[in-house]
Amino acid sequence: MKLIGSLLFLGLYFLNFSLLQAQENQVLVFHKTEGYYHESIPTGIAAIKNLGDLNNFKVTETDDANQFTENNLKKYKLVIFLSTTGNILDETQQKAFENYINEGGNFFGIHSASDTEFDWKWFGNLVGAYFMNHPKIQKANVIVKKPQHPTVAHLPQIWTRIDEWYNFKDINPKINVLLSLDESSYEGGENGENHPIAWYQKLEGGGISIYTGGGHTDESYSERAFREHLLQCILFALGENK
Repeated sequence: MKLIGSLLFLGLYFLNFSLLQAQENQVLVFHKTEGYYHESIPTGIAAIKNLGDLNNFKVTETDDANQFTENNLKKYKLVIFLSTTGNILDETQQKAFENYINEGGNFFGIHSASDTEFDWKWFGNLVGAYFMNHPKIQKANVIVKKPQHPTVAHLPQIWTRIDEWYNFKDINPKINVLLSLDESSYEGGENGENHPIAWYQKLEGGGISIYTGGGHTDESYSERAFREHLLQCILFALGENK
């Protein structure tokens, strides 16, 4: 009986430990816009929630900037800016987010996260670049620059897909480029031979910042390769696939 009791105790211990680990992987998806509103935002939220259900992280979504307080942000292991645009946080909210990142928080920017907070230089450095402009939606060749990295390891060396391809300015020299664009494969590229479209940084606070320029269209979020890219970016930021 003592043996059975001990086994039951150990089983409950490991179950509770697993549940605690799962609870730690709380992800906040922030999608406030003060500029262009992407019609794909609801589709993106649904896709990320579905990925969370299948991969043991819990997703909370909001467009309420009042959620950016130090106490509230402490609940989340990762904050995702999903197609945000414009000036969306006031100075107090900005400071709370800076403290979150400086204390080891993680960030993932999707698509127009780079079209956000142009007057907040700290944020531009965090994202890794600012949106400059874009041509029409079209097919382009995406080059995998770090084929061994978990966020892109599932992709072919040349990944051909349709999206809205951003040109960037103020590119942070500290970024590690995961994917770049072959500007000869489409019309309207303005960054030249070195045109990053997905990248990451290891932050001084100990966290990760990662960004992908894809995700303008609804179709992106049902595209198997792009969904896997999103998932692996999230897991990388959570420290699950490093």
